[in-house]
Amino acid sequence: MTDDLDRRDRPLLEGDADRDPFVQFDRWLAEAVAAGLPQPDAMALSTAGPGGEPAVRMVLLKGADARGLVFYTNRESAKGRDLAANPRAAVAIHWQGLHRQVRAAGPVVPISREESAAYFATRPRGAQLAATVSSQSRVIGGRERLVEAFERLRAELEGRPVPLPEHWSGYRLSPDWLEFWQGREDRLHDRLRYVRLPGGWRIERLAP
Repeated sequence: MTDDLDRRDRPLLEGDADRDPFVQFDRWLAEAVAAGLPQPDAMALSTAGPGGEPAVRMVLLKGADARGLVFYTNRESAKGRDLAANPRAAVAIHWQGLHRQVRAAGPVVPISREESAAYFATRPRGAQLAATVSSQSRVIGGRERLVEAFERLRAELEGRPVPLPEHWSGYRLSPDWLEFWQGREDRLHDRLRYVRLPGGWRIERLAP
């Protein structure tokens, strides 16, 4: 990466931003990919448990369109249990080389089993096997037990496709709002927030 990636001299103005936040998001994601930034689809996902305890972790964004932002996980994991109790979340994506970030928050719903199965089939076989045997977020007796379960399943399913585990699913966050942050000199950053309205979006500028 070079200084050519620095976008601090490029203002984010209301007149230049697309009226559709997902079109604007696609533009920025495409620039991050073209710039060769490491893991441009990585995003921090924040959830809250039944008692309001916050938790955050990194996940991979696997889809973004007018319906929302998609990620996949074990439904019995800590985040899956959080979302079952409190089906709302917030995410943040940071593209450091471009001095940009996007935040969003809103309700989260599981996607269809058919859509989950279609994506699961594209994953590397090792990742499919690992997703099947892992009791994600649960205490286990040691790594060797996980490896043994992995090897047993690999031998059992040799020559056959790995079926979609019952506990594995995608989720879609449908944002109530999205914020686009463009770093600027002297910390006079540009922040545009898209707020969902019936039939469209309102764009408003936030102070840095």
